[in-house]
This record gives sequence, C-alpha cells and structure tokens, in this order.
Amino acid sequence: MKILILGDVESPYLWEHYGYEKYKDVELIISCGDLKAEYLSYIVSVLKAPLFYVPGNHDKKYAISPPEGCDNIDGKFVIYKNLRIIGLGGSYRYNCGIYQYTEREMKKRILKLFPKLLWHRGFDILVTHAPASGLNEGMDLCHKGFKAFIKLMDLFKPKFLFHGHQHLNYGKIKRITEYGPTTVINSYEFYVVEV
Repeated sequence: MKILILGDVESPYLWEHYGYEKYKDVELIISCGDLKAEYLSYIVSVLKAPLFYVPGNHDKKYAISPPEGCDNIDGKFVIYKNLRIIGLGGSYRYNCGIYQYTEREMKKRILKLFPKLLWHRGFDILVTHAPASGLNEGMDLCHKGFKAFIKLMDLFKPKFLFHGHQHLNYGKIKRITEYGPTTVINSYEFYVVEV
C-alpha cells in the first residue's frame, strides 16, 4: 500500500499544479499537521483516498473549521486495511496554545489509548506532529521531542513513526531515521512510503 504523508508546508507541486497522476495509486493520505484545512480538503478531493490527520501546534483553526472530507485521528486508534494507526498531534508546550502539551499531559493521552493498544496487540503506525525525544528534535522548547513517544515505541515496536514539526531546512534534520525496528519519517512537505 502506498501512503502519501504530508506536513508543515503546502507543496506548490501538489497545491498549484495538477501533479496527481503520479499519485493515483496512493491508497491513504496522512497529514502530520500545520497545514491549511483548505489544502487537505483539496488533496482528499483530488486523490480520492482517505485522509487521516493530527493537528500541529499552528492548527488552532481546526477546532472551528476542520478539513472537510478528512478524519481527525488525534488521540485515537484506527484500523485501515489491517494497518493499526494511532494519532497524537500537537507539540511540546511553549506558550499555552490549544495543541500544546507537557510531557505529563502527553503521557496521559497515551495512557487513554492503552486498552485498545493491548486489545489489538500494539499498532503499526504512530502519527504525530512533534518528533520523539532524541529523533529529529530541535534545541528550543517549541521543537522539543516527547520522551513518551520513545517509551511507546520501545513497548510496542511499531513499523513506522510519521512526524512533522521539524522542517528539513532547519539544519541537521533527516527525512528518514531508524529507531530499532521503527522507521521514523519526517513528513515535511510530502513523501510517499510503501507499507
């Protein structure tokens, strides 16, 4: 299955130009946050594939006007074509924004998912906005990664972590990193992954 992952920057290639012929075989679209609702609604209408998203730290408008035709998986466990997916949007708390969390708050969000994670014997894909601690995180509080994501991956060993928040032009940020059996992919702009 081909999955188109998106994050942080609207791609002129996808938004302004009709470059979708190349992506007609995409079966699922996942947004890792900080994208305009209109952009997501447009992409889901053109590609005709389901679009799951988590909010980023700049997506406060989603609370009032969410992307049309898209499914918010923030704080949820979903199954799509036998892929077990969980979503945990937002960033590390730096100014009390709507989608910002302390480490303790993120741990509580994860604990709420535990009954489903145990029932379904784990998950395959973790979708976040912020990175995991030590993996593509920034030096400032805003771009800090969550230790709770590392503990979650250590416990359940998912195949993938898709995250946003860290732009590839920020410095030594990588598109793909390995963490044990988990492939960590930075969704910046867009990337296609085969699962």
